[in-house]
Amino acid sequence: MAGYTDTHARAGIDAPLPKIECFENQFKDYEITISIPEFTSVCPKSGLPDFGTITIRYIPGKRCVELKSLKEYILAYRNLGIFYENAVNRILRDVVNASKPVWARVTGEFNVRGGMKSTIEATYQSASIRKKM
Repeated sequence: MAGYTDTHARAGIDAPLPKIECFENQFKDYEITISIPEFTSVCPKSGLPDFGTITIRYIPGKRCVELKSLKEYILAYRNLGIFYENAVNRILRDVVNASKPVWARVTGEFNVRGGMKSTIEATYQSASIRKKM
């Protein structure tokens, strides 16, 4: 097999995916955790399927993520060629852009492949939290 290319590295980052919809948040200062234990995507180099669990934790600001649209968004990864690292960071980016949370973390725990298991985490903090630190 040929080596990895810049095309492999960028695969899936800007591919069109379904929109994540939101609804108005009614409360303050609480955390939401969403676990997606059947996440699948495709390795952009080998074309083999990747499996794992995606966990989204966030403190909502004015909006909460609507779960049906999130499910449709996540299902679109099924045939998308994207590395684990890019998938986790893209999910965080898209959740943050849609819902504007106070704080968010996306964790991807990917199943064993080649005798190795990968866990990737990406975190976002709103400007208001960064100012307090």
